Amino acid sequence: MRYTLPGSLALLLWTCLMTSQSNGNYLVRTIAFYNLENLFDTSNDTLIYDDDYTPSGTNHWTPQRYKKKIANLAQVLLEIGSDKRMEPPDVIGICEAENLLVLEDLIRHPLLRSWDYGIIHYDSPDERGIDVALLYKRKTFIPVSFNKHRLLLFDENRERDFTRDQLVVRGILEGEDIHFIVNHWPSRSGGEERSRSFRMAAAELNRHIIDSVNRFEHTPMIIGMGDFNDNPQDASLMKVLEAKGNKNITDKELFNPMIILYRKGEGSLAYRDQWSLFDQFFMSGNLVNGHGAWQLWRASIYNPEYLKTAIGPFKGYPHRTYTGGRYTGGYSDHFPVYAFLIRRISELLRED
Repeated sequence: MRYTLPGSLALLLWTCLMTSQSNGNYLVRTIAFYNLENLFDTSNDTLIYDDDYTPSGTNHWTPQRYKKKIANLAQVLLEIGSDKRMEPPDVIGICEAENLLVLEDLIRHPLLRSWDYGIIHYDSPDERGIDVALLYKRKTFIPVSFNKHRLLLFDENRERDFTRDQLVVRGILEGEDIHFIVNHWPSRSGGEERSRSFRMAAAELNRHIIDSVNRFEHTPMIIGMGDFNDNPQDASLMKVLEAKGNKNITDKELFNPMIILYRKGEGSLAYRDQWSLFDQFFMSGNLVNGHGAWQLWRASIYNPEYLKTAIGPFKGYPHRTYTGGRYTGGYSDHFPVYAFLIRRISELLRED
């Protein structure tokens, strides 16, 4: 489940990675995104609809279940991309976290504590109180500026529909300026067609953000990530963002490495025996056409066997925390996605 470079370069990079993740040829860094599926604490917040995720709520969300959820997610974050690199991701976009507290509990788990992750998070106006955030290794990525962008939506009665903000973080990745946009676009509640206009509006806000960055910087490196609740070839991504599957593009056009995975029938979540690839990356052309300091090597879906339901009618689906209202003690209803960025060590030495 991956987007690959031509064979000769892939073979060279494989050799480099098997020897070291930072050697005389390439520096490799991992970017990931994970929908945490309702990572709520156990306290009742009267300002949001979190009643189900309390000890007395429908889901009987006890401290023990919360601790198991934290441990499960920490294991996943630790192991994303570990088949090729012996460190967890350097930058992780997440969604469906209730607040800063749950994120702090996550990065302080013994599996992740030594990696010294920082958190960039804002509370959003979402009715359920679920937010997006960015986790980052302090030794690798230095945030310079960050901001949230509000998505204003109104239903057919002209009443406000509250949803997640879009998080924009600019920072320095191993000496190079780069922008991350973390997304969790409106769901398909009520049906794909009925809710489509909300995701088109989310795409238009993303387009506005990207255009603004491009106006102020000559050739910025930009990576968007998120649960878009749309597939790579839906109109929001193909027509509004114009994210392409062809790497022969200009520096400021957008490339979506997930298109080829989707065309092969691969997905990050399943519903009624149909796979969707809502969890995606898109990036500025200079990250794939050879013009940027960092270049995309490969984008993948992380779906080892332990993240899959082992038996029953949902066999092979993501192993989630609740299934059909029954606690199953899993991880998430989404598989995470990740991408390797590479940079020649020789370029770093010349800069020094």
